[in-house]
Amino acid sequence: MRYLTIALTKGRLAYTTLELLEKVGITCDEMKDKSSRKLIFTNEELGVRFFLAKANDVPTYVEYGAADIGICGKDTILEEGRKLYEVMDLGFGRCRMCVCGPESARERLKHHELIRVATKYPGIAKDYFYNKKHQTVEIIKLNGSIELAPLVGLSEVIVDIVETGSTLRENGLEVLEEICDLSARVIINQVSMKRENGRIAKLIKDLKYEIDRERR
Repeated sequence: MRYLTIALTKGRLAYTTLELLEKVGITCDEMKDKSSRKLIFTNEELGVRFFLAKANDVPTYVEYGAADIGICGKDTILEEGRKLYEVMDLGFGRCRMCVCGPESARERLKHHELIRVATKYPGIAKDYFYNKKHQTVEIIKLNGSIELAPLVGLSEVIVDIVETGSTLRENGLEVLEEICDLSARVIINQVSMKRENGRIAKLIKDLKYEIDRERR
């Protein structure tokens, strides 16, 4: 039996995912060792192996078959645009992708004016403004604190993930438009879906049952 390989997003998402997997009988004690420098963790008995990757890399590993299954945020799936199957919403890591800025920018959005948009997610921003709003904008890619951009005049608005909105409020910004809801999703390699259909289908069924049970 070949290994079923699962790519997890580093950080909080990985630990939340592992807790859920443990509830459906998929464990990996190796990963609990915080001092371990291993890159791949294996449960020989179950024929499952895990590795941790940066969020943006998870869809790439899945598309190319280095991982059969991946767990990452919907924002990453949308931004990367890889060829894969998105099969399940795990329901945790919930937040929103939004257009944010000062209140004064609201009218400029409403009237489809040419504005600058700063974001870590140029793909999502471009799709939203060009294909959904049909508004021409200049998109500026940033990697650091996006909230800074409108404060120093780099952009009129930003496109970013919003959880509580506290950082926005502290800097005199607010949500002006909502683009989409985000949460952790299960993605599957297209070939693996056929080749390992039985094992993958069982895992998805078990996860859905556990999530439904917790919600009841």
